[in-house]
Amino acid sequence: MRNASSSFRGRPFHVMVKPIGPACNLDCRYCFYLEKARLFAGEHSPRISDAALESFVQQYIAALPDAPEINFAWQGGEPTLMGLDFFRKVVALQKQHSGGKKITNAFQTNATLLDDEWCAFLAANQFLTGVSLDGPRELHDAYRLDKQGRSTFETVIAAVERLKRHGAPFNTLTVVNRINSKQPLKVYRFLKELGSTFHQYIPIVERVANPAAQALGLPLATPPSAGAEDIAVTEWSVRPGDYGKFLIAIFDAWVRQDVGKIFVQLFDAALAAWVGQSGTVCVYAEECGNAIILEHNGEVYACDHFVYPQYLLGNLKDTPLTELAWSAAQERFGRNKQALLPTYCRKCGFLFACNGECPKHRFAKTPDGEPGLNYLCPGLKKFFQYATPKLDAMARLVQARRPAADIMQKG
Repeated sequence: MRNASSSFRGRPFHVMVKPIGPACNLDCRYCFYLEKARLFAGEHSPRISDAALESFVQQYIAALPDAPEINFAWQGGEPTLMGLDFFRKVVALQKQHSGGKKITNAFQTNATLLDDEWCAFLAANQFLTGVSLDGPRELHDAYRLDKQGRSTFETVIAAVERLKRHGAPFNTLTVVNRINSKQPLKVYRFLKELGSTFHQYIPIVERVANPAAQALGLPLATPPSAGAEDIAVTEWSVRPGDYGKFLIAIFDAWVRQDVGKIFVQLFDAALAAWVGQSGTVCVYAEECGNAIILEHNGEVYACDHFVYPQYLLGNLKDTPLTELAWSAAQERFGRNKQALLPTYCRKCGFLFACNGECPKHRFAKTPDGEPGLNYLCPGLKKFFQYATPKLDAMARLVQARRPAADIMQKG
């Protein structure tokens, strides 16, 4: 196989670890990862081995020799199913192999298993805990139920209060779906009142199975390929127009009173693009390829949204981590994000901020019929058009070495 180019080899990368794969104690209706269990059917155990864990920790730290800080990200499925002793082992291994570097951990969870012992550990070791929460009860419970179809809302809220009591840093991840997208301010105000100061709003866009997914026994479509056929989205997928309105409503509230107090990932990424610092969030970066996935069995995939056989880079037990992260296959995957943009996108005035968003969502057609347009494009374009005057003003403030929060003084 051809080696990666010199410009790609050596590039910093990030790894999201799935220590228990797609195993989860919830049955969220919109979850695209639960179905991945079918890809690992027949395995003896869905847990990462001690040997694979230590090999990863050692290799990941060594792979980034110039980085003053190494961040580990743990996700699932539901990572708390690994048990607290597993993460005690993680911390011990990180200290053993740190070589004096600062080590940080980010931990995405549904929070239903976070008792006082968990929260004390997360606080003591300064894990940044991402809590999945879709809004107040009626919005959260629309899709986020347990295996018995029961509400998870009160359990999650109790866990958030426990995290706060222990002083454990946390943020919230909200899946923007067909239902809560229609009540943006209700979601935003709820999260703000709860004490979340960092909000991630992640749009859910899934299509029903295409022939490639059916061949794998999966109910959701595999990522689109060039010229892929149009496939209907699921009933829980957010509509593009609703997504745009959702962002606009929250941006309005945020820019009037919360800049510098509440951090909204998409708004921070947009402002960064406005001042010439693109790529602060992977979906808005010019290229992909620097955010890979380590599965519980040692397999490494190109991206969290591309855990399919054709995007398997190899296995950590056979190939060093850097060889997988900097492989020719991963370089092609990364470069294709820009290379496969339709002409419509290349001519768009907001390309610098959007860069076509996530390739997983590029299954729509442009107005002139060219394939490869992002399904969310109309909503994103509506948001960027609306937000431009305020983003322009904040960019001028930043360039004048003033806080972006000064925008609130202008009314």
